[in-house]
Amino acid sequence: MTDGSTSPHHRPPVKFLVAGAVATVGLLCLSPPPPVPSAAGQAATSGSAAGLSAAAAAVPGTVVVSPEGSDDAAGSPAAPLRTVRAAVARAASGQTIVLRAGSYHEFVTIPPAKKLILRSYPGEEVWLDGSQPVTGFARQGNVYVVDGWTAEFDASPTYKRGAPDGTSQGWQFVSDQHPMAAHPDQVWIDGVPQRQVGSRSEVTAGTFYVDYAADRLYLGSDPQDRTVRASTLGRALSIQGAGSELHGVGIRRYATAVPQMGAVTVEAPNAVLDDVAITDNATTGLFVGAGSVALRKVSLVGNGMLGAAATYADGLQVSGLLAERNNTEHFNTAPVSGGVKVGRSRGVDISDSVFRDNAGPGLWLDESVFDAAVHGNDMLDNSGHGLTLELSAQADVVNNVIAGNAGHGLKVNNTSDVRIWNNTISASGRAVNIVQDGRRASDPDTPGHDPRQPFPDPAMSWINGPVEIRNNIISNPGSPADCLLCVEDYSGTYSADQLRVTALGNVYHRARPASPGSAVIWAKDAGEPALFARPDDFMSATGQELQHLYLEGAAPFDSGYRPGDIITSRNSTFAQPLPREIAQLAGQPAGTRSLGAFGR
Repeated sequence: MTDGSTSPHHRPPVKFLVAGAVATVGLLCLSPPPPVPSAAGQAATSGSAAGLSAAAAAVPGTVVVSPEGSDDAAGSPAAPLRTVRAAVARAASGQTIVLRAGSYHEFVTIPPAKKLILRSYPGEEVWLDGSQPVTGFARQGNVYVVDGWTAEFDASPTYKRGAPDGTSQGWQFVSDQHPMAAHPDQVWIDGVPQRQVGSRSEVTAGTFYVDYAADRLYLGSDPQDRTVRASTLGRALSIQGAGSELHGVGIRRYATAVPQMGAVTVEAPNAVLDDVAITDNATTGLFVGAGSVALRKVSLVGNGMLGAAATYADGLQVSGLLAERNNTEHFNTAPVSGGVKVGRSRGVDISDSVFRDNAGPGLWLDESVFDAAVHGNDMLDNSGHGLTLELSAQADVVNNVIAGNAGHGLKVNNTSDVRIWNNTISASGRAVNIVQDGRRASDPDTPGHDPRQPFPDPAMSWINGPVEIRNNIISNPGSPADCLLCVEDYSGTYSADQLRVTALGNVYHRARPASPGSAVIWAKDAGEPALFARPDDFMSATGQELQHLYLEGAAPFDSGYRPGDIITSRNSTFAQPLPREIAQLAGQPAGTRSLGAFGR
């Protein structure tokens, strides 16, 4: 119900099947919930420097910076420095640098020898901004041009500077439909981004072209009496000092090239980013390449390829993150795009975060990620899969809402030791898709190994299983997918039983009896997998799902994906008790019996 009424509202009748018995009931929906997400991922879009008192800026040893300051000043509240770079050079390891309100057009490096804390002044909005105003345009036929434009950027489409794009399937960054994606140049008119084209002849309203040879910038829209900004810097911040922190600062509009990894790069361990906004950068917003990094209330919005990437980021702790509307340049889904991608890392914890409306996957753990916990998150309305676990091992997926994604809801691909408990998954594609292919960790020629680990890595087989599926709501709202729970081995080697995939205590929902056509697809020893029209057929044939709830008709949850009474009234009947470790991730007492994700 979305009309704002607080009166009880009855949905159309819903059928449910319990161990072969069919009944019809009315689904009652009470007052509408708050929007999803309610709190997670709502990082500020400007600095707040939470916990820093005004007096703290004046304590001895604190270095103060202001756009109105001078780099020849003392760096005190009364005599602030002008640039962050000057403050970093002046500060000793362990000091705090406080930034007063305004925009800082610079690239800053915290060097390896220093542990520094960068904070915004309390209540003031602070940005590192990679763009500058552009004036002096002259009309030239149907376009507008400014001479003397010398900002140039690397348009390499891969992580290796100067290398061409890949040619094999799944390893091409740029598509023919969006050929300028890897070109980092960016222009805004009155805050509206303009689209880059590859020649002057292609310039029309809403587009721009940069002629590097002639040092000219062309616009297709009239800039008269309007504000034009264009990116002139490629990177914002490189954190190379172990233990350094960034609080309450925004980063925007950097023309980051793909090989530069991110507008912000964390290259030293034990760093903290808290209440940080990273927006409108040309390719990747944030890259984490070091261990024991904490990301708290970080927002990654509107970046050109990827909100954030992490590699060799052992001990990564993510909470309250928002990854939204990334891949604005429409890079191919693979090898990287969308919200957040993590690879070759161990001990990763991602909680209470939101991955939504990204042009690509929401969250993707790929290539030798070991010991990951993904819990309390929302993966909503992404154009790719909501959550993917690929070529990895030992992952807990607990208490997440994965809904509205154009791809699959949850995809488990060549990943062992996975526990999937108490998620609400409503998918346009396959809701839970567990697939094996021919890649094996025992093959040194297959990409994805962590070079820091021995070969063969005893923790990595890249063979699915065991996979434990418990207490989930697995739903398809009527889109043309072929199954709800799907287990297949495309290499033709393993059956679902050999992969040790088990399902118990789940809720299966589809809008119509044959949409999708199969409730379950289940890999057999060889040949085509078995198709089961209803979970009850699946139970009878395999001994799986001895306790389950099957629903047909209207969605059994409200607009916030909270389970309706038809589900909650049966928690004690079907839900399996939460083991201690799973309960801790869900924030519930051990032994709790509940179906689907818990309330936010």
